[in-house]
Amino acid sequence: MDESTTSHTPTAPAVTPSWPPVAIPGQGLASDPSSSERDRTDSSNEGAGLLDELRAAIARYVILPSGEALTAVTLWVAATHIQPALQHAPRLAVVGPAKRCGKSRLLDVITETAHDPLITVNTSPAVVFRAIGDDPPTLLVDEADTIFGSIKAAEKNEELRGLLNAGHQRNRPALRISGPEHKARKFPTFAMAALAGIGALPDTVMDRAVVIRMQRRKDGERVEQFRSRRDIPALHALRDRLEAWLRPLMDTAEDLVPRMPVQDRAADTWEPLVIVAELAGGTWPEDARAACAAMCAAEADKDDKSNLKTRLLQDIRRAFARCGDPDIMRTRDLLEELLKDQEAPWAEYGTTGLSPRHLGLLLKDFDIKAATLRFEGGRQAKGFARLRFTDAWARYCPEESASGNGDESAPTGPDPHP
Repeated sequence: MDESTTSHTPTAPAVTPSWPPVAIPGQGLASDPSSSERDRTDSSNEGAGLLDELRAAIARYVILPSGEALTAVTLWVAATHIQPALQHAPRLAVVGPAKRCGKSRLLDVITETAHDPLITVNTSPAVVFRAIGDDPPTLLVDEADTIFGSIKAAEKNEELRGLLNAGHQRNRPALRISGPEHKARKFPTFAMAALAGIGALPDTVMDRAVVIRMQRRKDGERVEQFRSRRDIPALHALRDRLEAWLRPLMDTAEDLVPRMPVQDRAADTWEPLVIVAELAGGTWPEDARAACAAMCAAEADKDDKSNLKTRLLQDIRRAFARCGDPDIMRTRDLLEELLKDQEAPWAEYGTTGLSPRHLGLLLKDFDIKAATLRFEGGRQAKGFARLRFTDAWARYCPEESASGNGDESAPTGPDPHP
């Protein structure tokens, strides 16, 4: 039709009708722009519910030492299903002071709910090296005290300890001579691992672990008996649902750098657990950070040798303060101040209490040594300059005012729950 004959009658603005979703051949229902957001919400709701179920399943068979420990174990098990997306593979150290504390039972439940469990009892490190790949298994070591509990046993299993230490961080392969041509070959070591045993594990393992300190049940504390034929199918069904929820979220997990309440290696170890909590949503992110802060603080307070040295630094600072913070102090006077504190361990240190030799050995790692100094009246004596301690105080036991400014790292990755 010619343009000159076209009608110019005004018409009302067109209104776009709101149509219901339409099925597209081969694609199902067409989605609106907000469908991806709803999918994330649905995934979060599903994840929080699954973690609640896993938490209840663990508590059904084992009494953990605290609610924070139960939260930690739940998140650790879930994290095994996204290992390819993680930068660090935390160890789970399940330790107790004696038998019958529930360590092996907890490992039983973990075995049936974790990703691809590999029990390493009587397994050589060479076999473990070859079992680890791009989608690593979950290593499980029961009765670890028989492997690391004595000097002789630890020396025999030094290779396994090296694997456990290296495998905490990605891209730490082990070099071994392999094949008929005897060429050096790199074997991956990255894999999450749970170890159960009586007493403490090696310091290098504990430092890379979420530590669960089990206790023997009291009268009145009841759990269900674990029966393989009855209970394993239900745990496997829960494991499969966890896998179905988490595996599609690995790209999201890989990009997440969550805010952590701790720093350094503790943050590396706990980050996978907090990532799972962020993916789940609900109260889990808050619970995960609370468990991280509480359990890391509890481990920091354990009276091991390194903490004893930190305690010495703190007590020396107090000793200088009681004497008016002099620039120098005689070794004799410093020891006298340290031995005065009835709550400190120095009066009972060694056989006769802390001595100048003991003091020198404990301070050696901080590069602090006694020197011959000139005191009032021109008399010389062995002593310490306060200035020698300031660097160690700042690094290992900073004042409250210096460390209480909020050290939480800010998130730098996408947050699935804005």
